[in-house]
Amino acid sequence: MTDNEHENGRPERRAPARVIGTPLADTPFSDSHGEEHAVPGVVPQDERKARRAERIAALCFTLAFAALVAFLVAYVHFQIGGLSATGASHVALGGTLTLALLAPAAGIVIWVRQIMPKYELVQQRHPMASPEEVRAEVAATFVQGAGESGIVKRRLLRRTLLLAAAPLGLAPLVLLRDLDSTGAPGAQLHRRLAHTVWGEKTKDGTPLRLVVEGTGQPIRAADFDSPGGIVSVVPQGYEHDLNVLAKATVILIKFREEELKPGTNPNWTHDGIVAYSKICTHVGCPAALYEQTTHHILCPCHQSTFDAADGARVVFGPAARPLPQLPIGVDEQGYLIALGDFPAPVGPGYWERGDAEARARENGGHS
Repeated sequence: MTDNEHENGRPERRAPARVIGTPLADTPFSDSHGEEHAVPGVVPQDERKARRAERIAALCFTLAFAALVAFLVAYVHFQIGGLSATGASHVALGGTLTLALLAPAAGIVIWVRQIMPKYELVQQRHPMASPEEVRAEVAATFVQGAGESGIVKRRLLRRTLLLAAAPLGLAPLVLLRDLDSTGAPGAQLHRRLAHTVWGEKTKDGTPLRLVVEGTGQPIRAADFDSPGGIVSVVPQGYEHDLNVLAKATVILIKFREEELKPGTNPNWTHDGIVAYSKICTHVGCPAALYEQTTHHILCPCHQSTFDAADGARVVFGPAARPLPQLPIGVDEQGYLIALGDFPAPVGPGYWERGDAEARARENGGHS
């Protein structure tokens, strides 16, 4: 008798070999020979549909592998350079990485919903109310705690506690009043965010001059006469006020008159000099990198790019709106001055964006 035979002479039946990574043969859904059998509460999927879903899920996993390989190739191949190269790099990296993450997720969802068996679970419903003895014990504990705390006996503590809590009911009324944008006394926060000091006057009633950031020197229009030149300027008298400079810093760019496009308001320029907010409309980084040949202003944080010759229109990147243009002119001495505030709030958009059109009409321009 061999090792593979029983004493009765019949050959011993071996269990099928198990593939690595799969569950043991004696799972709740199969017998000792791997044959499936019915289990109460478990509904197996239709085998024909399961095989089709298996192929689809496998295709998703294969697609994810190819997308990840493509991502690595794109990361090595595409280099950041000009706008076209940067755009191609963003599309290639973002597209392949998105596919590499979504494809396996889709495959797993198909696997779970169309291949794995469905369970019918029944949960017994029990009475929700606590027993009478438990409720009595809770009530007794509450009364005991109230007595030990002295909230009933010590009137001074009780009354001063209520006094301290009373303003909490009034706080929401005061805080919500600051959201008013109609110019009411409670709208101070709104006005501070919506305006800059460029709309104010000096002590003698004259418009604010534009002075070079860092030196505080005012600029004559006749001295800023080189096309392609750019300089960062701030309001005169506020050179060291960081709260003001966070919103009021401006870049001046000199153009030839024929280079300006319709997006730039000609009434707010002087002799080809255009002033734009330096605060990027994406997240507020300083947008001060300038490419003279293309007239593009670049924000170094997230590569938002603006066409300075066309009203600082967004041509690339995540910024949602142009850099606001500052109305400028010259005074009697020929120095550059601000003729008013920005037509729209600077930097990232807040709730004060609703006043942009009204402010533009007040300034005689557009936002």
